[in-house]
Amino acid sequence: METRRLGLTDIELTPIGLGCMQFTGGRSVAKYIVRDIGQDTVTTVVSTALDGGINWFDTAEMYGRGRSEQMLATALRGCGIAPGEVTVATKWPPLGRTAGDIGRSIGSRLRHLGGHPIGLYQIHMASGSLSSIPAQLRAMAKLHRDGKIRNVGVSNFSARQLELAHRVLADEGVTLAANQVRINLLHRHVERDGVLDTARRLGVTLIAYSPLEGGILTGRFHDDPTRARDLPPMRRVFGHGWLTAKGLARTAPLLAAMREMGRAHGVSRAQVALNWLITHYGDTVVAIPGASKPAQAAEAAGAMAFELDKADRDRLDELSRPLT
Repeated sequence: METRRLGLTDIELTPIGLGCMQFTGGRSVAKYIVRDIGQDTVTTVVSTALDGGINWFDTAEMYGRGRSEQMLATALRGCGIAPGEVTVATKWPPLGRTAGDIGRSIGSRLRHLGGHPIGLYQIHMASGSLSSIPAQLRAMAKLHRDGKIRNVGVSNFSARQLELAHRVLADEGVTLAANQVRINLLHRHVERDGVLDTARRLGVTLIAYSPLEGGILTGRFHDDPTRARDLPPMRRVFGHGWLTAKGLARTAPLLAAMREMGRAHGVSRAQVALNWLITHYGDTVVAIPGASKPAQAAEAAGAMAFELDKADRDRLDELSRPLT
């Protein structure tokens, strides 16, 4: 599958990137959401993703207070990847902080990334800062002008906030590149809340996190509902009812269709879900599945190696709409 532009920038991304929340070293609240993995596994996961053609990685300061950034950088160095050879995206968390901290903390981000440039720097969420959104964006724009980051993005911004971000950055002579939001077959709110239409109109890429809805779309909980008991506590909370007997029953027809399509293409249900996501919305949406095992990274990359036909995409569209 061909690459696609990050917004209106000059960066070309593969439709699938690798989310790096699992790379935390057991630090921060991320450990309540994902299983921690050690550096050796991280390096193997990153190597597998690269071998599968993935050319970008999304991390964040919040993922282990910079530990994810460090582990990613160590893995890239271990794989012989030179700075700038792949795109690295990271995020600034606004909770309880002012816009001034964006400039003060960028040095830590760059140190943790070990020389890998920040291709995309994102405001991690739209609320929680002690400064206004425009003030945060102007601080981001300064980093761009100073050459410390290549592009500016946001995360979890509404359509109205996306418009505001685009306008403020444009006044600073900077392009808004991306908005990272939750999108998957069971969570298609962007189609109704204006985010998708606004992104398309403004030329902003949507980066889909949680593209497999916490593993629901892999089908493993449908195959064995008891597996939910072994999930980290917050993952069970984030199941949003899908992990209940009723939720699994409601989604069973969708998963059955995904299994059927997967067998026809020789791929997994997860790969069907990812391929639908990166084809149904055209070039506007890219996805960042996470991986705690090399096999999961290979599976994610493999979702780019085939393409569902329109009839299959339409069928999944029809089956998933009542669920979202």
